[in-house]
Amino acid sequence: MAPERPQGADAIPQVVDAAIFVSSAVEPSAPAEPGSAQLYAALDLGTNSCRMLIAQPMGSQFHVVDSFSKTVQLGVGLEASGRLSRGSVARTVQALRICQKKIEKHGVRKMRLVATEACRRARNAKDFIRQVRRETGLSLEIIATEEEARLAVISCAPLVNSYTEQLLVVDIGGGSTELVWIDLSSVLPEERSRSIMRLYRGFNAQGERDARVVDWISVPLGVATLKDQFADVDDDGARFALMSWFFEENLSSFSPYNAQNPRDGFQIIGTSGTVTTVAASYLNLRRYDRTKVDGLQMTSDQIDLVIREYLALGPEGRRTDPRIGRDRHALIMSGAAILQALMRIWPTDRLSVADRGLREGLLYAQMSADGVLEDGPYA
Repeated sequence: MAPERPQGADAIPQVVDAAIFVSSAVEPSAPAEPGSAQLYAALDLGTNSCRMLIAQPMGSQFHVVDSFSKTVQLGVGLEASGRLSRGSVARTVQALRICQKKIEKHGVRKMRLVATEACRRARNAKDFIRQVRRETGLSLEIIATEEEARLAVISCAPLVNSYTEQLLVVDIGGGSTELVWIDLSSVLPEERSRSIMRLYRGFNAQGERDARVVDWISVPLGVATLKDQFADVDDDGARFALMSWFFEENLSSFSPYNAQNPRDGFQIIGTSGTVTTVAASYLNLRRYDRTKVDGLQMTSDQIDLVIREYLALGPEGRRTDPRIGRDRHALIMSGAAILQALMRIWPTDRLSVADRGLREGLLYAQMSADGVLEDGPYA
């Protein structure tokens, strides 16, 4: 399957020099007690996991009231059969029942509940959506790759540095990986984070002084689908090298792939369980702490060090490593292969780690459209 990309993508512009990156603020980790503001729900049903946030607007950010996350492995067997299996559907429906009860408990009226790559590819996706509606009352929406990429980008807006002129946002999912290259050189430094938020309207809804999407691509390879394609390779190191090379091959049509990119003014933001797990391993966190991970900047050498350690551990060592976790140990090497390929292609001193993604993007988009954020509406 060929990667999806927009028609008529521009060539990457020349980058001008900028100062050293500085950290940006993120959502408060311990916000004040919530008031009576309208609640919003955002659910992301991916190839590997089902995750939901219930939140309310608070200032220019939002306060999370409740959350849910469970590994459902919806895409297991999809690569071979082209269908969602009965077992995967049963696990997923069970998880969605819990989400429905949380939505009902909090009286949520505004929500977006979306499904991504597994449902885009499965021949029986419509049957699955109908079953979910029948058994849980929830209406799932299968979103296109462009919207998935756009939502991942706007979720990362608070992490965009004021000195960033060229931005690459990478979202490594279970079934696909989205990359979006954005030119911020025409945007005032103090407006760059806000200009990313305005992309909720679409990648092409941009003015002369707005962030400009140079190119984007959705590669139908994520941590689960890439692992499945190389499951027959027994040697751990060889499998990792093949996965990294194969992912790079699938980026050949991405216009910035062969561009010369100076380090100054260039920022990569990575959002995914792979990126946050690598960050947690680097910090040696035996109990995950979002406040230490979200917004962390890691150098290429630090990322390589963690990946080499994963390889040295081997499959059994990774399975028992508390920093990786039982839910992620089987998928961490395929994710690391993708991450290493990206850092190899675009040499940069550091990567910004984002513990955020589609759910946060869904919340920002809903709240921005309703004009309930303090700095909004982002029009």
